[in-house]
Amino acid sequence: MDTPWWTSDAGDMKYMVRTITILSVGIISISFAAIFVRFCDDVPAIMIAAYRLGVASIILLVFSRIRGVSFRIPRKDLLLSIAGGVFLGLHFIFWITSLKYTSVASSVVLVTTNPIFVGIFSYFILKERQHREIIVGTILCLIGSVVIAAGDSGIHSLILLDEKALVGDVFALVGAVMASAYLLTGSRVRESLDILTYITIVYTTSAIFLAGVSLLMGISFTGYRSSSYMYMILLAVIPQLVGHTSINWALKHLRAGMIAISILGEAIGATILAYLFFGETVSTPQIAGMALIFTAIIIASRKGKKIQG
Repeated sequence: MDTPWWTSDAGDMKYMVRTITILSVGIISISFAAIFVRFCDDVPAIMIAAYRLGVASIILLVFSRIRGVSFRIPRKDLLLSIAGGVFLGLHFIFWITSLKYTSVASSVVLVTTNPIFVGIFSYFILKERQHREIIVGTILCLIGSVVIAAGDSGIHSLILLDEKALVGDVFALVGAVMASAYLLTGSRVRESLDILTYITIVYTTSAIFLAGVSLLMGISFTGYRSSSYMYMILLAVIPQLVGHTSINWALKHLRAGMIAISILGEAIGATILAYLFFGETVSTPQIAGMALIFTAIIIASRKGKKIQG
């Protein structure tokens, strides 16, 4: 029987506390992404993503060379890692592009549907049985996301449809699917591949992919404010190298569905940081939505541990 981690023996509990702590550090780190992006308002969104992954991959390639990391890995793991990098790049492209067409509220709600896709794909592809706690957590986190978005932009912005908004909504939904594919690919590959090898391949693939898309779109790599380059480097170091790497590390130990739900904690962290940095007010609906997401994370964590075969 798959018991909650807090009822396990001392050794297992210590192991899970360590895992949850690292995942929490990752969530806090990715929460800074929105703050750093706000300071890069002269840089196109896709170029911000290209720099974020580009700087991160350069650092990892240098570090991997120093550590003598060998990338002679099974062909299947290599192809899946490359696919994960493409999925990550596509997630950034579709989600960022959706903001050009639809409201922030609609984009947020649709992008945060990724726990649903993770649950569906985990069941049919990874053959993971979805526990009641994971399902309840998914429902609560989606309700929480809707409440936060409604409190931010008004409920009318969530139901107002036009042709342009519909295109943006589709992009946001595809972005959620790509994020889910990224998490599930990592969940599978991390069972056999060490974290440094995996993230080096994934981040480098994503950086090359995003740079290629930027070139095709004719977006300039230069000509931005000096401060913007500094914040893009911070994006690479904190949200990407610390944040995403912590999440990818946790993929070996926790179910993908649990991590997908936990990542929604970014909305809580970003809201708090926006209040501290920009003085943005926090409405009652936003507080209620954050409470729902936090509750969802607690509930899902009861069955979050991945069963090791």
